[in-house]
This record gives sequence, structure tokens and C-alpha cells, in this order.
Amino acid sequence: MRRLTLRQFRVFEAVARHLSFSRAAEELHLSQPAVSMQVKGIEAILGVPLTEQLGKKIFLTDAGLEVLHASQAITARLDDLQHNLAQLRSVDTGRLNMAATSTVNAVATDILARFRGRHPGVAIHLDVSNRAAVLDQLVGNHIDLAIMGQVPDGLGLEATRFMDNPLVVIAPPDHPLVGKKKISVRDLASESFLVREAGSGTRGAMERFFAARGLEIRSSMEMSSNEAIKQAVQAGLGLGILSLQTLEMELALRRLAVLAVEGFPIMRHWYVVHRTDKRLSPVAQAFKTFVLGPANSPAQTTLG
Repeated sequence: MRRLTLRQFRVFEAVARHLSFSRAAEELHLSQPAVSMQVKGIEAILGVPLTEQLGKKIFLTDAGLEVLHASQAITARLDDLQHNLAQLRSVDTGRLNMAATSTVNAVATDILARFRGRHPGVAIHLDVSNRAAVLDQLVGNHIDLAIMGQVPDGLGLEATRFMDNPLVVIAPPDHPLVGKKKISVRDLASESFLVREAGSGTRGAMERFFAARGLEIRSSMEMSSNEAIKQAVQAGLGLGILSLQTLEMELALRRLAVLAVEGFPIMRHWYVVHRTDKRLSPVAQAFKTFVLGPANSPAQTTLG
């Protein structure tokens, strides 16, 4: 029985990604007939068509989608193998591919700076994105580790808690509620809030907090970054709920104030996260060990 080859998988992946034989050929530095021949070879082995052409467009069949998923899993495992073998020589050389949610960016960069001080030869790539994008990178095996809030079940991710992340209500210094010692949650019902985009962990925690108390917050504006929310709150456009760890400079300069609202801070946590089936390279394992450190008391959970 003839078997599919890694070369065929890689060629089909390129065709599926571009939905074009010509663009796949350009990427792979092959001729278009050579790419077509490879795909026809897979179809001959499997006995089913993988693509169909409607007009000038190419679409994947159901069988094509199955082959694409299998090829992505196989090539990801092979990439893992090549990466890990390259890193076996020393923890002080190699590459660490990281992602962090924008809320934890300041914490992540501080940790990375201290880790880099111990391992100056390590090349570090850090991508800062929203929660949904970081989860996509983890699930797709595009990164070694992520630093973020708690992840949902069912994604095959291992999350280890290493730091508290208190969320607080912030207001401009001249807001009427600033200085009050006990502010009822219902006192906020008439206030407008500046919120993060849908899918943000901070927004999710905020919505759950108010929903549990039978309240629905009024959103005046949706923003894609903590910095934008801080600027808007300073300008008097509404209140915000952000991580206390992101407010050090603004509080020190008295550009923002934290309101003493009952039930706050909402205590969340930061986690170091990777795929459960991910074989961490020596560099990635060293970084995870560094993050957890003897001063922390992490609680590990396997999700999914």
C-alpha cells in the first residue's frame, strides 16, 4: 500500500492555505504542474477528491479538510521535534516564542527582562495580543508558552497560576465618588463604563461580576487596549475596570483614582500556559521554572 509523504502533506497545506495552485507553487519554488501532480498523487492514494473548482475559485472538499487537519498536526509535531533537538545543546542558546495578553504585558516584559539577565544568549520573541488571539496561538502550536488570565476548558491547555491579578474600578481624580470609603455597587448603575473588546478576559470578569448582582453596566465606548481606556477615563468619558498592576504610573502621578467599591477588587490570577501535549524545549522549561519560582505558590490545572 502506498503511503503519503511529508512532501505531499506540505504541498497540500500550501494549496489549502492559499486556495491556489499557482500561489502555492510560488511559495514552494515549484512549478504549478508539479504542485498539481502532488495533489493528484494524494487523491490517487486516498481515492477521493481533495479540491473542487467552481468558476475560477478552488475550494476544499470535506476530505480535503480532513487531510489539511491531519497534515497540520503531523507537520506541527515534526516542527516540535526539530526545534527541541536544536535546543538540546544548551539552555543558554536557542529561541523562546512567547505571547502575552495586553493586560499582562507589563508583568510579562518585567519577567522576560529578568530571565534574559540570567540567559543573555536566548533569543526571545514576544507577541502581545488580545485573549482570543493568544488562545489561537497556543492551540495552533505557534508559540511555546503564554502568560495570560485563566483559560477555558476543552482546549487541551495546561495553566499554572503564579500571581494574583486584582481588578479595580478607576475614575478621574475629580469624579464625585473619589474619596468615598464605601461605594455600593448599585451606585455604579448610573455610571457609564469604558470596556475592552468582546472576548477580553477583563471584560468577561467585569460582566460576570455585575450579572451576579443583577446589574447591567452601561457601556459608553468599547476599546481594544488598556492604554486607550486609561486615557479615556482621564478625559472624563466614563469609568473603567482594569488590572491594578497596569496603573502604577497613573496612580503615582494622580492622573487616575481607584474607587472603593464593595466587592472589589475582583481577584483574578495570572497563569503561565502551554499545550498539555507540548514537549517544552529546555529554554521554555527554564522560563516556566523561572516564572513559578520558589516565592510563588502555584496551583496547576489541566484544562481539556
